[in-house]
Amino acid sequence: MTAAIISLRGLRKSYGVGTPVETEVLHGLDLDLAEGEFCALIGPSGSGKSTLLNLVGLLEAPTSGELAIAGQSTTGLDEQALTVLRGRTIGFVFQFHHLLPAFTALENVMMPSIIMHGVATAEAESVANDLLKRVGLTGHEYKKASQLSGGQQQRVAIARALSLSPRLILADEPTGNLDTQTADDIFALLREFNRERGSACLIVTHDPRLAARCDRRIELIDGRLAAAARMPQPA
Repeated sequence: MTAAIISLRGLRKSYGVGTPVETEVLHGLDLDLAEGEFCALIGPSGSGKSTLLNLVGLLEAPTSGELAIAGQSTTGLDEQALTVLRGRTIGFVFQFHHLLPAFTALENVMMPSIIMHGVATAEAESVANDLLKRVGLTGHEYKKASQLSGGQQQRVAIARALSLSPRLILADEPTGNLDTQTADDIFALLREFNRERGSACLIVTHDPRLAARCDRRIELIDGRLAAAARMPQPA
């Protein structure tokens, strides 16, 4: 049996805890995502998809329940330990890039390594250059992020997320602001790295075409898992 890269048991998330406006957004989720699996997370706006991704990405803490990443329970881990686990295991692609506009594409891709090691190494630069080539940005390495188009910035963000060869890639609407062709290209890149490197992917998307091309489709409605259908794969 393939090991789980994500394991949730009874996961709950509330905001405004202890106040009159306390609101529970996620209601006791149980979910496993296997190593190397390519999965779509779908559901209407406000269903809790981004909240779930932030919890799995260790950007927020659950109110209760169990969350394990790569077999390690996150319960009781301090911020430093969470940061180390996140850096070693997870690559995050946000909808709005979150690139550093004053830094070049190359520097943005190298940033996770710089943060982890405290210095820009020759190896990190080599990896970043290779990734930028893989995402079709040869010749753009030394352009500042602010000089790139939206599609190019998203490609930089994907290269950055892959720069430390994460076991898990989380993507929050990575194609939401892109035209159809660029969205297809971005999806194909994620799928390529998934197959080549064995990185598991959990992708939030509203695009049914993209969701249908994933290994599995998980539906979240009103903070509850509605379905976890495995998608038929082409022969």
